[in-house]
Amino acid sequence: MIRRTTAIAAVTWTELVRLKVFYFLVIFALLIIGNSFFLARFSFEEEFQMLKDIALGAMSIFSSLLAILATATLLPKDMEDRTIYTILAKPVSRVEYLLGKLAGVFLLLTLAVLLMGAVFAVVLTLRTQTLLHQASVEMAGLPAGELQTALEKIRSAGRDPNLLAGGAVILVKSWLLAAMTMFISTFATSTIFTTITAFAVYFIGHLQATAREYWQAADGTGFFSKSALAVVALIFPDLQAFNLVDDIVTGAAIPPAIFWKTLALGAGYIAVYTALAAAVFHHKEL
Repeated sequence: MIRRTTAIAAVTWTELVRLKVFYFLVIFALLIIGNSFFLARFSFEEEFQMLKDIALGAMSIFSSLLAILATATLLPKDMEDRTIYTILAKPVSRVEYLLGKLAGVFLLLTLAVLLMGAVFAVVLTLRTQTLLHQASVEMAGLPAGELQTALEKIRSAGRDPNLLAGGAVILVKSWLLAAMTMFISTFATSTIFTTITAFAVYFIGHLQATAREYWQAADGTGFFSKSALAVVALIFPDLQAFNLVDDIVTGAAIPPAIFWKTLALGAGYIAVYTALAAAVFHHKEL
């Protein structure tokens, strides 16, 4: 089973790469590099905060878009090209086929997030070195102790271990969206329907936390409210729970309990959507 699933994942990966989906990395690089020059007019604390905010926000948006758009095309394209019939005619189960497709998308998203993270790390490192050089020149007349303190502040602002945690959460969120889109595509009638529905769920997921707070404040904690909120939370993922950018930007440390809880939540959603997709696809008429 593992060998067949891996083979399908490799083929899926190759197909997605041929679609030149990595063009968005050029946009991401231009966005980050361009903003690094624009932010030069601010203090180094404000510059690093805004650079982190822009970079992490762009990583989240681009990875989410890639997850939905790449996954939405898989099943409809294989059915249109009749590739799926050739694959399933071999000793390959529908579950293996589905898991292979999903694994290929996961691989693509992992590489995309790693590449965006690498671009961001390079820009952040270069900007830190530039600021250190400028500070050394401008503060050359200060006592050695004060100069070292100022330089250390710049190094600390440009060195944030929470960025790795932020990247991991962004990656898990993109995996979740891919699994959710795959589930939708198992009963959707077209790529357009899958894409529109996935984006609708995406926006609902981001608004769910706000709507839940408003509903609880207006209707209290009655049985109907709790039941309705539980159904909504089960169907639509709470994507706002994966938004840790604000804490990272301000330099606040992400508690390990919150970090692992967020990853566990994402893993749970991925498992549920994958199981639902497998169940629906198993009984789907091809």
